[in-house]
Amino acid sequence: MSSSFESQIKQVAAPQERVYAKLSDLNNLASIKERMNDPAARERIKAQIPEEKLKEVEKHLESLEFDADTVSLNVPPVGKMAIKIIEREPSKCVKFESTSSPIHFNLWVQMLPVTDETSKMRLTIKADLNPFIKAMVEKPLREGVDKLADMLSMIPY
Repeated sequence: MSSSFESQIKQVAAPQERVYAKLSDLNNLASIKERMNDPAARERIKAQIPEEKLKEVEKHLESLEFDADTVSLNVPPVGKMAIKIIEREPSKCVKFESTSSPIHFNLWVQMLPVTDETSKMRLTIKADLNPFIKAMVEKPLREGVDKLADMLSMIPY
């Protein structure tokens, strides 16, 4: 049984093309981990999100590993998960599929222009979940897709 979980629409302070360029090559995400060590960047991030959310974001970033097409991170209580880019639709969407996960799922990162200098994004996860598993992972997946959208909307493009 397929279940779908969508993030809230997030505003991004960068044009759609720059967001796509960064997210379609996962090596570009190395800057996320580096920027968390920059005091000025931390202050800008603190101004955007509450302190308790910042601690959660930092915890997720610590476990983040990636190459051009694959990213993995620890997602409590599910554990270590990895996803791989399976399709790139220039400037509009990057599609991922789970490669290391207790459940099979797909993730779409969709981007739309707002102005010449801003865009918006939405993340969608579709997973094949039987009713028992769905009851256990529905809340973490709903929270996880929003947390991931928060992180992706705040990184520098």
